[in-house]
Amino acid sequence: MLYPSIDALKSKIDSKYSLVSLASKRARQMQEEGHEKLSNYVSYKTVGKALEEIAAGALTKEKQDAATIYDDEI
Repeated sequence: MLYPSIDALKSKIDSKYSLVSLASKRARQMQEEGHEKLSNYVSYKTVGKALEEIAAGALTKEKQDAATIYDDEI
């Protein structure tokens, strides 16, 4: 993967684990719902598109509250 670079992505998200988790969840959301946040993408695949959204600042990590329960945790 050449674009976006890992350095650019690490400046937006603090850890590689969080980056992978966020990108994979967003890629699945794009596959199921098809809503895109950017007008133009370099990548054709949804994971690449999710990483481009992170690099552009259109997708950020939310702070997780300890009391919040997500669907994939049940």
